[in-house]
Amino acid sequence: MQATLGGSHVDMDTREEGLPGKPRFSAQQPHVGRWLSPFFLTCAVYFLLWSPENQPSWVGALIKCLPILYLVVFLWTVYPGGSYSLLLQGALVCSAVGDSCLVWPEAFLHGMAAFTVAHLLYLWAFGLTPLKPGLLLPVLLASIPYYGLLLWHLPPDMVLPLTAYSLLLAVMLWRGLARGGSTCWGALLFTLSDAVLAWNLFVHPLPHAHLVVMATYYAAQILIALSAFQSPRLKSN
Repeated sequence: MQATLGGSHVDMDTREEGLPGKPRFSAQQPHVGRWLSPFFLTCAVYFLLWSPENQPSWVGALIKCLPILYLVVFLWTVYPGGSYSLLLQGALVCSAVGDSCLVWPEAFLHGMAAFTVAHLLYLWAFGLTPLKPGLLLPVLLASIPYYGLLLWHLPPDMVLPLTAYSLLLAVMLWRGLARGGSTCWGALLFTLSDAVLAWNLFVHPLPHAHLVVMATYYAAQILIALSAFQSPRLKSN
């Protein structure tokens, strides 16, 4: 079907196919940059206030979640329509729940469950088109040795849930790579963040691990959120 940027055909097609709809502002316009300023500000506040001596608290959990919750507000306000944006918002809400749970070590499995739902929503948003099965090979070549080593260091009660989560994360990475654009980099950084977190927790403490985990995690989430402004259908036309 002929696509016109100002017409209704593009919006209808993209909504039906689960692709991003029409944003209120173009990603190239300065409006989006101004809207994202609070995200970077809340990230800076978190890094400035965090300390390894901090005790788990609801205040700390809220500060940790603020950048992710702001991305939900950002998408809801700047990009309100379309199933793709709604799925991203749902994934971000689940991620915020997971972030809160991970503040308390005893709630680790609850946090992992929340992130599992987030990845399922991301998978639903990314879809299976284009399939690009060839991208599975590098994902498997990187994932299998890493998680094979990790499993040797896991407590028995963590083996099954972490194995399931790792498989889901690998599939999410595959679909993110297949989608391309900022989704590709977001999926890569999300996987890197989880890999560093798991190694630091279960294998061997890494220097500046928390800084690496959270910096790559926040970068991953904003890159995936910005993919709402990249419509493959519009590009191909």
